[in-house]
Amino acid sequence: MPGQTWGGAAAAFIAMWDIMMAAMMLPSLIPTLRRYRQAVSTTDGLQLELLTVLVGMGYFFAWTLFGLLVFPLGVTLTAAEMQWPALARVVPVMVGVIVLMSGALQLTPWKTHNLARCREALHHAHLLPAQTSTAWRQGMCLGLHCCLSCANLTAIQLVIGVMDLRAMAFVTVAITAERLAPASRLVAQAIGVIAIAAGVFLTV
Repeated sequence: MPGQTWGGAAAAFIAMWDIMMAAMMLPSLIPTLRRYRQAVSTTDGLQLELLTVLVGMGYFFAWTLFGLLVFPLGVTLTAAEMQWPALARVVPVMVGVIVLMSGALQLTPWKTHNLARCREALHHAHLLPAQTSTAWRQGMCLGLHCCLSCANLTAIQLVIGVMDLRAMAFVTVAITAERLAPASRLVAQAIGVIAIAAGVFLTV
């Protein structure tokens, strides 16, 4: 915005991004945190709470890094649209194509593989060490796996509008359902079909 510094703009974006991601990802993260609490080797209630918080902080720190990559890309695209009207006229079509491609990725083995990694996180963990460094690394690993698995659905949120409540609701429900539903592969494919249809509609 006019008069706003780059640092101020980036800080405002990251604050908004973190709040949005907390709202969107907590429903699917809570079961993973519960499994962590069952796997960690401590009976000290206060220590367990601290370690659980550190896992959550590591997880959302990974999403913060994702946001730090998104911000300059968004600024660059916005500046290009303002300089070249022809590009601005093509953007709505590009939005539809990106939504369509994101939906198509839901049907690929790549998505199935990454979704399985997210769903199985900590399922086979036994007596994780009760260490703060381990908890932080565990959270970071969970966050990075989640960023990769959700990259296509996050792209839908970004191109439709970061603050668009309808897109946010769709992506939140989609991410939660494909992780927690028993037939996750079928759910992911159904989400992909819906996104493909939406992408075709937006493109046309």
